[in-house]
Amino acid sequence: MSATYETISLNIDDRQVATVSLARPEKHNAMNATMIAELAAVAAALAENDGVRVVVLRAEGRTFCAGGDLSWMRAQSEKDRAGKIAEALTLARMLKLWNELPKPVIARVQGPAYGGGLGLIAVSDIVVAEETARFALTETRLGLIPATIGPFVVRKFGEAFARQVFFSARPFGVDFMHRAGAVARACSAGDIDAAIEEEVGACLQCAPGAVSAAKALCMSLPDIDPKDAMRISAEALADRWETEEARTGIAAFFDRRKD
Repeated sequence: MSATYETISLNIDDRQVATVSLARPEKHNAMNATMIAELAAVAAALAENDGVRVVVLRAEGRTFCAGGDLSWMRAQSEKDRAGKIAEALTLARMLKLWNELPKPVIARVQGPAYGGGLGLIAVSDIVVAEETARFALTETRLGLIPATIGPFVVRKFGEAFARQVFFSARPFGVDFMHRAGAVARACSAGDIDAAIEEEVGACLQCAPGAVSAAKALCMSLPDIDPKDAMRISAEALADRWETEEARTGIAAFFDRRKD
């Protein structure tokens, strides 16, 4: 199954792996209002599609995402305060939809990923990047701040790492991202697609309901009061024990162990 939008494309293969591609290579996949709306719409649709197991987020061309489109930014500058806030919230809601997508999101990153591009990386679960990829939060050069993407970036990087890049606007590489835990794997351009397939294959080996529940638990734990964490995690495990998916999986495991 495939679908074509104005600024992105969607393909769902026979394994139920959805590939979402940023498709403005001539504009370095910079985000505009249309791309933000389409990314929000496709994330909402994939969340509701129970058949989809894994989502790969990638980009056409040599750039993953150069941040905000200049025409879009100019249009924002001409809005009143309420209009600026509304536009920022539109971007935030799109990122939130991707962040909470109840299936693994694997990002394939090549070339530059600036501003909003780093936001997309922050809301992905597993990031595989080319060794030559470059990253930056350049907003302060314009007198702005990385505010809308900030909550997602700080959560993914951690405050200590984020404070090194939030205000300097200095580009940084894959080594920094790897140390921050924001990039899981770095590889050559020739190896990146094989690396993506390995990550996809590992996810497909797992029970989809358990994957979704594990992601939800992972995302909720930092916000849980430590005194409640044991109870909540125990209840979450008990919930999974009682699913048909778990009963089937555990029975199959014990059957194999008897051989």
